[in-house]
Amino acid sequence: METTVQDTGALAISGGEPVRQETLAYGGQTIGEDDIEAVTDVLRSDYLTTGPAVDAFEEAFSGFVGTEEAVAVSNGTAALHTAMQAVGIGPGDEVIIPTITFAATANSVIFEDGTPVFADVEPDTLLLDPESVAERITDDTKVIVGVDYAGQPCRYDALRELADTHDLTLLDDACHATGGSYKGEPVGSLADLNTFSFHPVKNMTTGEGGMITTDDSELASEMREFRNHGISSTHHERAEQGSWVYEIPEVGYNYRLTDMQCALGMSQLEKLPTWVKRRREIAARYDAAFAGVDAVEPITMRENSTCAYHLYVIQLNLDMLSVGREEVFDALQAEGIGVNVHYIPVHYHPFYRKNFNTGEGLCPVAEAAYERILTLPVFPRMTEEDVSDTIRAVRKVVAGYKL
Repeated sequence: METTVQDTGALAISGGEPVRQETLAYGGQTIGEDDIEAVTDVLRSDYLTTGPAVDAFEEAFSGFVGTEEAVAVSNGTAALHTAMQAVGIGPGDEVIIPTITFAATANSVIFEDGTPVFADVEPDTLLLDPESVAERITDDTKVIVGVDYAGQPCRYDALRELADTHDLTLLDDACHATGGSYKGEPVGSLADLNTFSFHPVKNMTTGEGGMITTDDSELASEMREFRNHGISSTHHERAEQGSWVYEIPEVGYNYRLTDMQCALGMSQLEKLPTWVKRRREIAARYDAAFAGVDAVEPITMRENSTCAYHLYVIQLNLDMLSVGREEVFDALQAEGIGVNVHYIPVHYHPFYRKNFNTGEGLCPVAEAAYERILTLPVFPRMTEEDVSDTIRAVRKVVAGYKL
């Protein structure tokens, strides 16, 4: 039990003294001098993009997650889109995804004219529920997408069984879970294709950036062409060959990741295990502090997984409070804690309501959870005082609104 914080005093939103004067963000990057040096070395080199640092980062990342291939792209959304194109999603093809995710997971299906099918989540972990997936499989289903919400891997053994039984592709949206594992296997090796994001709030960053990992070398080659307008060779490769000739077998996009970003990624990757360890230490303090707070319920973590804790998510027991999640959110912001909400169920968004006739009642577990969830700050640069401030603020607000 956390013993270094108090939960008394008038709420800041009601005129009381806030826990913090400056707001603590829910996430943020860690950049060291070695990261800066890695980038400036590239700036002094001959290649700023499509150069050797891209190949080196891909090799380092595939080695880290234990796959044959890794394909670097410009961001996590590009990674999802590239994966959807690689597996041939097109008109009439259905892709099953959890509705508790960032909209990019569903949007990437739309980019290829496919149909996203929203599945429900487990009430304790908020991860994709394999039983809900099974209910939604049809003759048009082509892909199942697991989303490693908050950094905890989905039940990939159950999802793999469904995928194999119905001859489907299994994709892991692992954008939250870089550095995590499932039953001893690293995230990034758990599905046919695995996608990552290196946005600054993620577990490691390249500024913007993404990656797809796979053991399928043919798909990896196709994805490298797709990220480069569909061109079958890079400028670096043509320069080495002394050739200007290139071909475009299929049209693609400009989803390239620069050498500068790849150099930053390689530097960050070396420190990732230490950062994940720190995230887990912060989460352990939260777990201990909230164990005796009836109105606060952290999402469940399974013993067979290593959660990378991109997010630390709690569910509020609203029947114990006099207010809803929105009021708790506002009160915590007033206390200087930059809480967030991850996520609005994708099937609630106007685009999906209008074009796919989605709405309330489609995923009842996710919809109920959405009314209760809050994301607390968790990132490696947080000090012990930052953690204590967050704990104090949560206790203070919950006590102030307790029935």
